[in-house]
Amino acid sequence: LYNHKLDYFLNGVVMKINEIRQNAFGMPYCSPSASKIEYKMKNREYFIIRYETDFDALQEIVPEPLKVVSNVVKMEFMKMPDAYGFGSFQEAGQQIEVEFEDKKGAYVHQMFVNDVASISAGREIWGYPKKYASPDLKVDVDTLLGTLKYNSTIVAAGTMGYKYHTLDAAAVQKDLEETPIYMLKIIPHVNLKEASICQLTKCFIKDVTVHGAWSGPSNLQIFNHALADLNQLPVRKILGASYFVADVNLVGGEVAFDYLK
Repeated sequence: LYNHKLDYFLNGVVMKINEIRQNAFGMPYCSPSASKIEYKMKNREYFIIRYETDFDALQEIVPEPLKVVSNVVKMEFMKMPDAYGFGSFQEAGQQIEVEFEDKKGAYVHQMFVNDVASISAGREIWGYPKKYASPDLKVDVDTLLGTLKYNSTIVAAGTMGYKYHTLDAAAVQKDLEETPIYMLKIIPHVNLKEASICQLTKCFIKDVTVHGAWSGPSNLQIFNHALADLNQLPVRKILGASYFVADVNLVGGEVAFDYLK
């Protein structure tokens, strides 16, 4: 029988160093989760609850050179029914209001996702702090319900009265497109002793079309968990909530600060 691999070996046809340099982008090399495509998402659902927490707790977890500018946290539950490259999945996590070089932005503290490709690509490209869990966003009779389970344990539950008040869609779009998003991107070294990459990354959401935005009475519960410690930023006061549906495009970003240089 013809041995394709043996023929390549005997005739010196191998993957060249320059070929790897030119083509390597994500892992695994032969079929990476992170690809050079447009990461568009259609009809992405956002359920965001804004709440006050302890300012000292925020100071402890937000990395320099970012600056904490308030004691406000956004707890987000998101549903992506049509995501290019990833299919259909859901997310939940926390964002913190920050400043970098005197400009306001949002620092992504933790994210929990039920899609492995999204976790891999999100980490490798932008540095989104994603772990595997079971978030869920749905309409429960007259209530918008966002929940997050880590394995079999509920660690967060948010509720909002369904579409009580209409919000300004243009204002929501402006906020999405103009707010820079910061992540702490870390790739460990193979020696198990240090980081190979440690960067503060910055990216934007572009090409936003908001199909509708609403608010309503809201509440949020966060529970203690050893491996999904959202409650290190405890809820002190609920400030309000919003629910909106939008088309977005996650575009490429930049390295805002390199901790290893």
